[in-house]
Amino acid sequence: MKKILLPIDFSETSDNAFVYAIEMAKIFKAELILLHTFDLPIVDSQSLPVNYAVIYETIELTNFDHFKEKMPQLRTIAEGRNLNHIVMSHILMDGDLVYNIKKVVKQESIDFVVMGTNGAEGWLDSFLGTNTGAVISDVSVPVLSVPKGTKFSKFENIAFTTRFRKKDIEALVKVLLMAKKLRAKVKCLHVKTSDSDVNTDTINRWKSHFDDEENLQFFIIPSDDVKQTIEDFLVTQDIDLLAMLTYKRNFFVELFTNTTTQKLSYHLKTPILAFHE
Repeated sequence: MKKILLPIDFSETSDNAFVYAIEMAKIFKAELILLHTFDLPIVDSQSLPVNYAVIYETIELTNFDHFKEKMPQLRTIAEGRNLNHIVMSHILMDGDLVYNIKKVVKQESIDFVVMGTNGAEGWLDSFLGTNTGAVISDVSVPVLSVPKGTKFSKFENIAFTTRFRKKDIEALVKVLLMAKKLRAKVKCLHVKTSDSDVNTDTINRWKSHFDDEENLQFFIIPSDDVKQTIEDFLVTQDIDLLAMLTYKRNFFVELFTNTTTQKLSYHLKTPILAFHE
């Protein structure tokens, strides 16, 4: 991992995500790139008899000034964590956030994106919000989503949900490589529903790929309530990070939009690492 991208919007939520991003940059000895985007207005020059180029320039300068004011604050956060040696650069762009993230990921050869998620609804509702959900759907690199108010702590236990498909093997390999850098254990969870077509032979063949992994545990829990089972697992296993392969986004939305999640959202503050299918 060489480059980490963090979109920022000068909010407390993005400040919080900055802590995760810079800590990850330390662990992986990566460069941290900060991206701020803003929208330029559509100006009707016929109804507004002014030079709209001046309007655009004013908005750009205002955003640049905000960015200049924010950078010392972020460097202060970094110094407070003894991370002022991390290489940081910044990019200021106008236009759609998701489009610009995709553009920067390609142009800068970004390996990893960290995003803060907002919303009073709490955990995972904000994760599925327009920006984060769209980034996860459209960006090919892993995306770490950090819920508002989550405080950074050492990653000791990482959960990885699987349906024992071939494509999950590659994702779990990536999770294990990351876990070794983080010195964390990986707890692989499969929620076996009553209509599941996953049999014992499939599970054993899949698990055989990881016979030599000492810090990997498998948990197969029978339940028809997949959502609640995952949430309970995060609590009972002291999970610090939930890693998932996105599959189709409609599955992701269906998995996490329910009243139970909304009720637990005020207690669960688990960052989510999403790998694109």
